[in-house]
Amino acid sequence: MYDVLENLPTREIRCLDLGFVELVDVMPRLVPEAQKTADYAIVQAARVSYGDGTKSVNEDRGLIRYLMRHVHTTPFEMIEFKFHCKMPIFVARQWIRHRTANVNEYSGRYSIMKDEFYRPDVDNVRKKSKTNKQGGDSLIEQTTAQDFLALLDKTCIETYQIYEKYINEGVTREQARMILPLNLYTEWYWKIDLHNLFHFLGLRCDTHAQWEIRVFAEAMLSLIQPIVPVAVEAWNDYHDHRQAMKLTRLEMDAIRRTFAGQKVQPLDSDNKREQTEWIDKAARMGLIVE
Repeated sequence: MYDVLENLPTREIRCLDLGFVELVDVMPRLVPEAQKTADYAIVQAARVSYGDGTKSVNEDRGLIRYLMRHVHTTPFEMIEFKFHCKMPIFVARQWIRHRTANVNEYSGRYSIMKDEFYRPDVDNVRKKSKTNKQGGDSLIEQTTAQDFLALLDKTCIETYQIYEKYINEGVTREQARMILPLNLYTEWYWKIDLHNLFHFLGLRCDTHAQWEIRVFAEAMLSLIQPIVPVAVEAWNDYHDHRQAMKLTRLEMDAIRRTFAGQKVQPLDSDNKREQTEWIDKAARMGLIVE
């Protein structure tokens, strides 16, 4: 058997100034020597559903791409990843919105919160966007950025000193922590199956996501890619937050009116099933199919 975790080039990626993502474990960890990736578990689960029909499926990659293309998600749930992550609290609060994972976080009720705060670089203090109410993608004037960071540093030092003072004077840890700012670091163990991880990555690797959480999402993607390379390839090709998009009925109707009567061009794919599906879609849009 082949150990997919022990053969990774790295299991930990540093994020921001003090954070990290570490891949602690994966299920399945051991796969047949011939396969060498956990993609094997997706195919294994899918072929149980096929029954006698498995004889017509002769390419694992083609089957995984078919499953991804047609949103047959259950086989992707057969793979699970466990991560150890350290991030600022404001990143964690966005992250926890993805409720399909198992999480156990460092407790500020039982333990002293560490004196660790996220401080962005001066060239990463962003200006509020005129069109995006949530964030911004351009840099603010350097003087303003420097003033902001100086006040941030001062606030972090002062609030942590107050936190320590009142803990020493007998205030409970669960209440003393209320004084601490959102850029304080926390950490957790986070376990999730591949199907739901792809959903998380689709949203958090997207350019519309806040940069600070995108750093963690991209680190996770880098860690899982060697373990499930075929699934990641299919996800990149077909997910609507990656290199694909979904069309509404009105958009398809506009395409029909625009390209009706034109000759369909083949896909850049060597998969016969995918080519057949494209020909069927093209015919539905009024393109000429030979």
